[in-house]
Amino acid sequence: MRRFALPRQSRFASLLWIASLLLLWACLIAPPAGAASTPQAGGAQQAYKFGQSGTPLGAGPRLGAFLKNMRPADIFPGADRIGPPEGKPAVARAYAGDKMLGYVYLTTDIVNTRGYSSKPIDVLVGLSQDGEIVGARLVEHHEPIVLIGIPESKVQAFIDGYVGKNYVKEPPRPGAPPPVDIISGATVTLMVIGDSLTRSVLAVARHYGIGREGPAQVAAAEHRVLDMAQTGTQSWDALLQSGAVGHLRLTVADVNKAFEETGRQGAIEHPEPGDPEDTFIDLYAALVSAPAIGRSLLGEAEYGYLRDRLAPGQQAILIAGNGYSFKGSGYVRGGVFDRIEIIQEENSFRFTDLDHQRLADLMAAGAPGFREVALFTVPTDAAFDPVEPWRLQLTVQRVVSVKEKAFTAFVLNYDLPKVYTQVEAPAAQAPAADGGAAASAAGGAAAGPAATDAQQDEGAGAEEAAPALWKQIWLAKTVQIAIVSIALLTLIAVFFFQNQIVKHEVFYKRFRTVFLIFTLFWIGWYAQAQLSVVNVLTFTTSLRTDFSWEYFLMDPIVFILWIATAMSLIFWNRGAFCGWLCPFGALQELTNQVAKKLHVPQIKVPHGLNTRLAGLKYLIFLILFGISLYELGTAEKFAEVEPFKTAIILKFVRDWPFVIFAAVLLLAGLFIERFYCRYLCPLGAALAIPARLRIFDWLRRYKTCGNPCQLCAVDCPVQAINPEGDINPNECIQCLNCQQLYHNEKRCPHLIQKNAKLKRHKAPPPDAGIPGEVVASRKPTVRPRDPSAEPQPISSNP
Repeated sequence: MRRFALPRQSRFASLLWIASLLLLWACLIAPPAGAASTPQAGGAQQAYKFGQSGTPLGAGPRLGAFLKNMRPADIFPGADRIGPPEGKPAVARAYAGDKMLGYVYLTTDIVNTRGYSSKPIDVLVGLSQDGEIVGARLVEHHEPIVLIGIPESKVQAFIDGYVGKNYVKEPPRPGAPPPVDIISGATVTLMVIGDSLTRSVLAVARHYGIGREGPAQVAAAEHRVLDMAQTGTQSWDALLQSGAVGHLRLTVADVNKAFEETGRQGAIEHPEPGDPEDTFIDLYAALVSAPAIGRSLLGEAEYGYLRDRLAPGQQAILIAGNGYSFKGSGYVRGGVFDRIEIIQEENSFRFTDLDHQRLADLMAAGAPGFREVALFTVPTDAAFDPVEPWRLQLTVQRVVSVKEKAFTAFVLNYDLPKVYTQVEAPAAQAPAADGGAAASAAGGAAAGPAATDAQQDEGAGAEEAAPALWKQIWLAKTVQIAIVSIALLTLIAVFFFQNQIVKHEVFYKRFRTVFLIFTLFWIGWYAQAQLSVVNVLTFTTSLRTDFSWEYFLMDPIVFILWIATAMSLIFWNRGAFCGWLCPFGALQELTNQVAKKLHVPQIKVPHGLNTRLAGLKYLIFLILFGISLYELGTAEKFAEVEPFKTAIILKFVRDWPFVIFAAVLLLAGLFIERFYCRYLCPLGAALAIPARLRIFDWLRRYKTCGNPCQLCAVDCPVQAINPEGDINPNECIQCLNCQQLYHNEKRCPHLIQKNAKLKRHKAPPPDAGIPGEVVASRKPTVRPRDPSAEPQPISSNP
């Protein structure tokens, strides 16, 4: 009786599964690093946990812990001491002697500052009593791109750009040179930091009365709303004089001066042409959801149509202009009007093409003609109070070079005249639990100005801020999302119809090369959507802490690729990503193709050695995974074994040790195709483990594959086919090279032998190919008989 024994590869896979299950069990029961740590005397690490809203509980101790390790003057210049944390949200008062200078707070105590890693990005902020940011320091973060790839000093330099800003007196100016241009590759991190700085300053200032003579008061005795009963119309001049139509005129000199003040040499060297007093833009804005203004500018019919489609409490704004286009062309590609933004206190929003309606002209008597007239409806989820002042911010861009643009911003202030409003009597208010007055919200006005982040449940403001941020990112990347979606659908079609496509070898090889070029240049170097094992470690860590989809939605292209990769593990294996969608993998394969054309010798690693070397990547992944259970930040540093940040994200612009490491791996790949993928990639190992659960096997094999035929095994670029003929799904990159051979009647020995047998069994008769009538008309050839010949006897034995 034959003794049953698992093949060596199966035994290795079984041991790997057992180790993975044990680590998964440890992952789920292990507390996150630092969560159970006890405060040390004089130490900066403090125990804290996060509530449902994402706001730290015990925020005061965290603020105190960070302040304990920092000199007062480092965060608040001129201060010699900082008091203990107090209040809700927690702030600490900064003093020079006995004189109070202002406040110090931690952004994570006020708003949501979770970055791409889903971990908080802690920034200490010093705020003067008039609302000016006097200091800001990054004190803790877990962002992978900053931990490894980008010096923290550059991020701090970006934060320093906010020092000196007074967002209480002046609104944020996102139209100025964007912070995302300062550090390429850290877009999400910088957007989160910038968003948290501006919103937290306004929230703290509003709650503590900073920039005002006293604490903010809710004017419940006189609450104004739009007067919806007004009728009649007014002329253009009357609307301008009353302030119902806001106006901003910029000259060429104004714009050139603004770019000079940015200090960007490239922008200064490309001034706007023309006379300095020529009009650069003549811009107008009006709140047309106010009946009298709307009827005057739109006409009765158009205003009636607008009123019917507005939701209760929804507002509409009309913008018209001559000269520089306030629309731009970005909304055509991405659906977002990126040149204009509405700002009201700490709230801001941009219009999309769904909010937009193009108008030909204005109906008010005496109104001039305009190059652009646009009617925008305010998004229903935007915190916008029509009777409170707001600003229309215009971003002006200047082309500096083929790949670089400079930006600056101008503001059109709008304050609806009181004649278009009416005073609404305050509603009866129930006594508040804390004795304060309840905030009112009527007539579609937003509750934001009346209720602060601190007066609401902890983190409520943060919950509103984070979704708005990731939604804004998705809207801004609509075109990129469409492109990657089309690419994924194309790849799915190739996999589903692979048996028909691979028969056309020339077409398929060209298609695969073009797709790899797209993966490298567009997905990798342009969209910077290189997936990483850090994503896997972050995901598993978030499952043990405070998982939220919002943090993973911050980068839409990476999110879509991860969803596609997860689905492909069920249908195929890790090869759908590793073989087609990994930019670094594409870089290796393309450089190897060039090497082959240059006749660089290719090394075939012996099967036994190849199998053992392939296990290294699993060992690397398990080590990284184990470290992440203790401290994710440490694991992210060790994850530098991936050359992705160097070669793809930073495009080799990095310190020379990292560049040499990536170059050595690519050099090895010239001789051994996909050397890094086969032996060292922890991401490939992380994907191969769950890919064992796939439910389909699409790759076809013959019984003779492996015994005796070894053609596919020899021809496989990554040696994923065993000598026995079985395809190792853990190593297969779905290049479909073996399927090309499977259908090739000129190269596949099985098909050659099969066709030869068919030819023998179907051998044509002697008359094959001769028309039937010719055969029928033939007469038998009979030799004439010789009369003199003697008759021969017939013998039975020839």
